Amino acid sequence: MIAVSTGRITRQGQISIPAKIRKKLGIKIPSNFFMTILDGKIIIQPIPNLLDMQGSLSGLAIKNKSTDQVIKIEETAAQNYVLKKFSNKQK
Repeated sequence: MIAVSTGRITRQGQISIPAKIRKKLGIKIPSNFFMTILDGKIIIQPIPNLLDMQGSLSGLAIKNKSTDQVIKIEETAAQNYVLKKFSNKQK
């Protein structure tokens, strides 16, 4: 998916994301997003609603694990969910 559009940064540092870009990414207003700098480019990725993530940890055994291990499992599952959801939007 390639979508090209122009935007604007206000004096307060706010960025407007054009409607056609928001629509392609499924961004609803208001919402939050991740911003990453990669190779001199800003990458904006929507943060999924936690209710949409329901069940993303199902099937992962967390019994007999330390708190640190459980946190790592949860972080990995959340990252995988975001990556999967974002990569599906690219197609």
